[in-house]
Order: sequence, then structure tokens, then C-alpha cells
Amino acid sequence: MKISASLEQNKKQAYEIFPVGKSFDLITRDLYLGKSRAWFLGINGMCKTEVLQEIFSDLQNPIFTDNESIQSISLYMASKIGYAQAELTDDWDVIVTSVLSGPSILFVDGFDHAILLDTRTYPARSISEPETERVTMGARDGFVETMLFNANLIRRRIRNPRLTFAVKSVGTDSRTDVAITYIDGYVDNGLLEKIQTALEQLNVTSLTMGAKSLEELLVHRKWYHPLPSIQQTQRPDVACSYLMEGNILLLVDNSPAALILPSTIFQFTQSPEDYYKSPVVGSYSRLLRFCCIFISLLLLPVFLLVGSYFPEIADTLSLFPIEHPGSRLLLYTLFAELALDLFQYSAAHSPSSYSGALSIVGGLILSDAAIDLHWVSLEVMFYAAATLLASLALSSTAFSEGLRCYRIFLLLMTGFLGIVGFLTGCLLVLLSILTTPSFAGKSFFWPLYPFNKEALSTLFFRRPTYMAQPSHIWKRERKNQIGQNKHR
Repeated sequence: MKISASLEQNKKQAYEIFPVGKSFDLITRDLYLGKSRAWFLGINGMCKTEVLQEIFSDLQNPIFTDNESIQSISLYMASKIGYAQAELTDDWDVIVTSVLSGPSILFVDGFDHAILLDTRTYPARSISEPETERVTMGARDGFVETMLFNANLIRRRIRNPRLTFAVKSVGTDSRTDVAITYIDGYVDNGLLEKIQTALEQLNVTSLTMGAKSLEELLVHRKWYHPLPSIQQTQRPDVACSYLMEGNILLLVDNSPAALILPSTIFQFTQSPEDYYKSPVVGSYSRLLRFCCIFISLLLLPVFLLVGSYFPEIADTLSLFPIEHPGSRLLLYTLFAELALDLFQYSAAHSPSSYSGALSIVGGLILSDAAIDLHWVSLEVMFYAAATLLASLALSSTAFSEGLRCYRIFLLLMTGFLGIVGFLTGCLLVLLSILTTPSFAGKSFFWPLYPFNKEALSTLFFRRPTYMAQPSHIWKRERKNQIGQNKHR
């Protein structure tokens, strides 16, 4: 709907759209710009008051107005408003979206265009290192809930003129800004078009949980697919490394994380810590992390299988040197699994001043009491603790929690059906992993399938920086490099 040339008509329309006078955070102001009447509308707290005060002071300065009426609003804006982020619009939809996003609007009587003043400011926390992606060395900054700040963190690291942040609005009610971030010339244009089309076709009222809601809207998973399909990161250095490899990032306003597309299962096993160490130490850490995947998934189920159904092997391996729990082993194992998960969640969601004490209480007092009360055995607690350590060693908490669901399923199958249940459970888990969906049908197991030897080797071994450049690994032609060669 187009705005009217009548100021009164525009004010009436604004009162019908916005709860002016009812909502305390909506601010309005009647102004005179020379002899021309004007009306201002904005949201208190999202407008920089000092900047607006300077703009209005200049517009009402007798030196500039000279008691004359405005003849051309475009010429008036170009000559009188020195603020950089100002533009004209005649669309009410643009005005509504802009005002609710932070910019303010200035209507001038006699003109069917209004002036948008982007003086917005958002409440924002300070930039700090993400809790779930800590490193012993390296950068200490992380994404925050303000999308503009996140874009600046990326732009600071990649000063490529082809770096692009294309903004889309998602959600009929929330109208959340989503920035499609990519480097032109590095990105797969086919994948880029699919992402743009998918965002435009999303039929959703709001992104309630930010990036997580967008992830579930882009990739529809069944209940038997607990592993994540899209990787998230809160570290700008990690995000930039994927951008340089030709991936696409999705930055969601109000969410301190970036979605990485396309994503593969191997991305969830990598950590930025590997690249802040020497190649040998980084390779060792990476291989150890791969081993932790199988330890986290299979250690407890195998222990339950051997202890319950193969007592001779259990005696040979001295799994139960004191007292064999017999039929109670399944209950012991499930209790230990659920108890350690409970302590893990409690420590994660407790204030930092309490988490250390909670870990000590849970690890020493309660576990010892549970053993004395015969709710669990010492051997089961040991293997459960080893499983928990292996899970915590994984860099992605979402991937680790997916493995936990698989592990509990294997425990139940093994406890009730023995060796047949264990083998059947492993087969079903493998089938679930193989059928995990990914965005746009991209292979979830690349570079294993389709096979790429050089890319696969970089997943298992940390290469030196001079050998790990994307141009060497992916053998992808770069448009900007081609352009530079032509000018030489």
C-alpha cells in the first residue's frame, strides 16, 4: 500500500497500524520544517537519540529553513540531511518493517514519500569467547545476538570485496533478518540459489529459537535421526575458514551462531584447537577425537554385552573382580548413564560459581553413596565415566548428544536381546546415520562419498598451513585469481 500526500491521512494510517498512545515505547513528534508540517515515528530505545537530535536541530535551524516550504522532498533530503543512512520510501510495508526493526520514519505534508532514518541501536552484550568452543590459544571473540556485529567480525578477518551479506526476511510475524553470507567466486552458485529459494518459500510465523529454528525448517529430520544435519559455530575464525572453502553461512539476527551450508558428518568432529597447535599435536588430537566417537557410542553397550551374556570372557578380562552383578547389570548401566547425564546437565545449566562444587559433590559423594546402596557397581561407574569423558572430548555438543541417544538405544537392545539385539541395534544405528538428511540433497558423508582423497586426508590429519589452503585442497578455480592474472 502506498502512502498518501496528506500528512493527516498518513498519521491516521499509522495509528491504525501501530498501537500509538497505547504502547509506551512508540514515540511520535509533530515538527515544522520551515513552513512545512512533518511528523516523526520511532521506537524508543532502538533509535539513537543523540543522532536524531542533531538531525532535527539542523532541519529546524533558521539558517537552513529560511522560513520556506519544502518544494522537493528528494532535493530537501539530499541538501539538508547530512546523515548517511537516509532514504525515501512510498511503501507502507517497508515503513512497518523498518520501524519495527529500529529505523524511524519522517512524514512531510504534501509529499507521497517519507524519509527513513536508520539511526537504530540494539541492546548488545560484550563480545566474548563461546563457552562451548573454547580453545587454549587463539582468538577470544565470538558471535553475539546482533547480526551487524557478527558481520563486522567476519568482515574484519576477510577483507575480500566479493564477501557478500544478502539479507532476507523470514517469518510473517517476527520478520527476522537472515543474512546469506558467501564469497562470490568461491561459492557454488547452484547451492546459493537453492538457499535463496528455500528462505523465500519458508511459511513460518517466527523463528522462535533463532538459528536452531531455521535449521529445523531447512532440513526436515525424522525422530530416528538424532544427529545434527547442519553445523553451527559461534566462532568467527571457524566461520571464516568455511567461507574461504566455498561454504555458505546463514547469520540469524538475535542468534549468536552461524549455520554452515553444506554440512557433512565429518565437520562435527573437528575443532579449532587443532589449528592452534603444531601439525603433529593437532593430528594426534584429531585422531584421538575420532576414537572418542566409537568409545562414546560402543563402550557401555559392549561392556553390558560381555558382562551379561559372556561371563567367561568377563572373568578373563577381570571386568568384575569383586562381585558379578548378574541380571542387575542392565539396571546398573542405565542408572549410571542417566545419573551422569543428569550431573552433566546440572553442571552446564548451573551458575559458574556452583558448577565446580556440583561436580565434586556428584562425582565423589553421590557416586560413592550409590555404590554402597547397591544402586550401581564400581565397575559400571568406571566405564560410564570413561564414556562421559569421551563424549565431552567431542567438539560438537549436538553431535555428542545424538550419539547419546544411539548409545541408550544400544543399551536397551543389548540388555533385552543379547548379542542379537546388539548386532541389530548397531545395524539400525548405522542405517539411521546413513539416511540422515542434509540440505539440498548434498552428501552427508563427503568427502568419503563422493570420494575425495585429498579432502579426506585433511579430515584425519592436520596439515601445515601452507599445504592446507583451500585452493590446494579443493582444486576450485577462483574468479578473483583469474581476474588478477589477466591484469598482470
